[in-house]
Amino acid sequence: MKKILVSQCLYGGCPVRYDGKSKAENDERFLRWKAEGRLIPVCPEVFGGLTVPRSDAQRRQHKVVTRQGVDVTEAYMKGAREAVRLARAYNVICALMKEKSPSCGSNMIYDGSFSGKTVKGEGVTAELLRKSGFRVFSENQINDVQSLIDEEEGAIR
Repeated sequence: MKKILVSQCLYGGCPVRYDGKSKAENDERFLRWKAEGRLIPVCPEVFGGLTVPRSDAQRRQHKVVTRQGVDVTEAYMKGAREAVRLARAYNVICALMKEKSPSCGSNMIYDGSFSGKTVKGEGVTAELLRKSGFRVFSENQINDVQSLIDEEEGAIR
């Protein structure tokens, strides 16, 4: 059975987001993968040493900064490196990450102005995972993840 790296906030059960909340995914396929033990939950921010709750942060080009202007890039990079390490250790088929996150966003992120505007882009963990050869999807692309699983595991049978 192929494993999937997944944002802890989507996995649920342990609030890790900056606001101390969760964004647990309830798609029936996701819940089935969870029950099967297919999902490997990660929170790069927590892996990087950040607390829950914490100040919200957004990506500004190659840096991640909090609303107060504090540069937290190194914590985000430390967590990204740990996520890649786990992806390799579990030989995951892909990563399913929380969209808009400065860490996990795979297609869209907040623009860095803290105004609620989003732009095309990716978080630091999604970027590092892709550079390391992993496919990265958002929670809006569960159909694509299912297709990838069917393709990969169908070839094994």
